[in-house]
Amino acid sequence: MKAQDVVDLVDAHLGVPRRKATVDEYLAGGPDQEIHGVAFTMMATLDVLQHAVEQGLDLVISHEPLYFHHRGEWNAMLSAEADPVHHVKSAFIARHRLVVRRLHDAMHDTRPDRTVDGAAHALGWEDFERADLSATFDIPATTLGSLAEYAARTLGAGALRYIGNPDLPVTVAGIQPGFWGFEKNRAMLAHPEVDVLLIGESNEWETAAYATDAVGAGLPKGLIVIGHVPSEQEGMSEMADRLADLLPGFPVDFIPTVDSFRTVSA
Repeated sequence: MKAQDVVDLVDAHLGVPRRKATVDEYLAGGPDQEIHGVAFTMMATLDVLQHAVEQGLDLVISHEPLYFHHRGEWNAMLSAEADPVHHVKSAFIARHRLVVRRLHDAMHDTRPDRTVDGAAHALGWEDFERADLSATFDIPATTLGSLAEYAARTLGAGALRYIGNPDLPVTVAGIQPGFWGFEKNRAMLAHPEVDVLLIGESNEWETAAYATDAVGAGLPKGLIVIGHVPSEQEGMSEMADRLADLLPGFPVDFIPTVDSFRTVSA
């Protein structure tokens, strides 16, 4: 099987038009390369690539970029400067003839968004989405502090943080996994019916500052910052399951990306 055969199958499954300008491209290797197994992952870190090789999976489908820039704009600079991390990683990929393909835009262009759907499924909220407000869920009544603890435990977020009163009652939650940006974060937090927003990450002078000021203004709001990797991980895991169903007998697996952040008590 060639790499493009798998990519075509994934695209057909998602069923969304390809953007005119998209990051869903080959990041290493090419479409005509013969492959013997597929690994889905959130982020193609060196650790993930090593695990793929150990399992004989030579097509790695990654939600996030390979070399630290959303649109790959630092690749030439890293190579020209012989950056030590880029050198080791690119040499490993070349040595093991890996194909790395991005799967980002198509995941977010589906309705529902596959990353939102994956997070909601992991949290047990897949039947709670509101029909009138996308990526928003009527959840069982809880408090902000309890929800933060539940999200950390359920999503494997070892460095989760939150802003707001831990005793704040919450019944309506928005989910924006990964990095959606301040405009979308703010619109969700400002919605009068939304109690709490769960995100992957944000610029702290934007969304985090806005949430802090909302609390300071006496508004009943909370923000839960899960971490980029654990917030979107489940979506790629579910994609691996779907492809495995479409390719019975062909090696397909999900390789989790380690949430490498650690915390200390102040």
